[in-house]
Amino acid sequence: MDPKQLLLGSFHAAVGAADSLKILPQHLPAPPAGRTLVVGAGKAAASMALAVERHWPQDTPLEGLVLTRYGHGIPTHRIKVVEAGHPVPDAAGEAAAREVLRKVQALSPGDLLLALVSGGGSALLALPAEGLAMDALRATTRDLLRSGAPIQDMNTVRKHLSAIHGGRLAAACRAPVLALIISDVTGDDPTHIGSGPCAPDPTTYRDALEILDRYGVNSSASVREHLQRGAHGEIPETPKPGDRVFQRVENRVIATARQSLHAASDFFRLHGVPAVIIGDSVTGEAREVAKAQGALARRILRHGDPEKPPVALISGGECTVTVRGAGRGGRCTEFLLSLAIDLAGLPDVRAIACDTDGIDGSEDNAGAVLLPDSLERAAKLGLDASKLLADNNSYGFFSGIEDLVVTGPTRTNVNDYRAILIV
Repeated sequence: MDPKQLLLGSFHAAVGAADSLKILPQHLPAPPAGRTLVVGAGKAAASMALAVERHWPQDTPLEGLVLTRYGHGIPTHRIKVVEAGHPVPDAAGEAAAREVLRKVQALSPGDLLLALVSGGGSALLALPAEGLAMDALRATTRDLLRSGAPIQDMNTVRKHLSAIHGGRLAAACRAPVLALIISDVTGDDPTHIGSGPCAPDPTTYRDALEILDRYGVNSSASVREHLQRGAHGEIPETPKPGDRVFQRVENRVIATARQSLHAASDFFRLHGVPAVIIGDSVTGEAREVAKAQGALARRILRHGDPEKPPVALISGGECTVTVRGAGRGGRCTEFLLSLAIDLAGLPDVRAIACDTDGIDGSEDNAGAVLLPDSLERAAKLGLDASKLLADNNSYGFFSGIEDLVVTGPTRTNVNDYRAILIV
C-alpha cells in the first residue's frame, strides 16, 4: 500500500474503534420501572443518542435531549438533538442546557437518567452559574483556549463557573444515573471529560483562581468575584469524591484513545508494518512534542534503536498550542509543521496527525499528512515553514501544499492521533 494511504488508513481504523454506533449498545442498561431520560453533550452526542434509539425497546418509554457541535447532528426520533457553539459556548447551548437541567430535576427515584458524555461537552452544555452572564463565560473560554492551559486545568475553571458541570447534574437528579463516556482526555478520568457533569470533582474554587493567574487569563470582574466568593465559602463547592449523591451514580468510560491506538496498530501490522505505541497520553506544547518524536525517528533510522525500520510510531493524547501569532491551525498541524522542520526532509519518514473528531482546532480539517517532499513543495510556493510556525499558521502551510486531511465530523472524539512511518 502507498505510504500516504497506509497512514490515512491507520487514522480511519483509529476513528472506527471509537464509533459509538458499534461500541455503545453493549453498555445499555435494562429499562427501569419508570421513565428513561437521555441527556448528553459532546461531539459524539448525536451518534450516541442514535445508538440508544436503535437498541432501546420500542415499547419502553424513552425521551431526551443532547447537544452537539454545529454540523455534527444527525436525525433521531425519540431523543432531540440540538446543535450549539463549540469551542466557545453560545446562547443556543445555554438554552438547551437550561432545559436539560429542568428535565433532570423532574425525574423521580423510579426513573433512570442515562447521560451521554463526550469531548466538547464542556462548551456545549454551558449553563453559567447563578449571577454569571454568558458573555463572561464566553470571554473566559476564549482566553483559556489561547493560553496554552491543558484541558484538565481549563475544565477546573469551567466547572466552577457552571450550574451543571463538576457533578452538579448528578446532584440535581433524584433518579439513578448511568453516564456512558467517550474519553477525549489523557488519563480517562470522568471528572475531566466534558467537565464531568455526573462525576465527583476534587478541584476547588481556589484551584480555578490559581489557574487563571498561572496562565495570565484576564477574566472579567464578575468571573473573578464569583470564584473568590466560592473560595471564601460563600458559594457551595462542587460535589466531592465520597459525597453520598454518587452512591446512585455510575460513570462508565466506554471508549478511550488507547483502544483506538491498538486498532491503528493492528491495521499497520495487517499491512506488514510493525507498530509501536509510544504513548496514549502525550501532552505538552505540540511543537516541542514534535521535536522529541523527530529525535526518536532519526535514532531509529541511523541506529536501528530502539526499533528497526520499517516501523510505525503511534501516539495519542492532547498537546497544547500557546497562540502567539495570527495564523490559523490546530495542535495536530502545528505538531506536523514542527516535525517537518525538525526532520528537514528525511526521505524515509512520513507522518500523520489528526484529531479523531475531524476538527483540528477551529478549522475544517482533521489534520494533515507530512511527506518527505513537503518542505520542498512548500518552498516552491514561497511558503516559509519557520515563519509560518512562528505565526501559528500550520493550516496555511498544509493547505498550500494540499496535504490537509478533511473528513468532516466523525461524531466521536478520543483526542489526537499521530503516526510516524519510518521505512
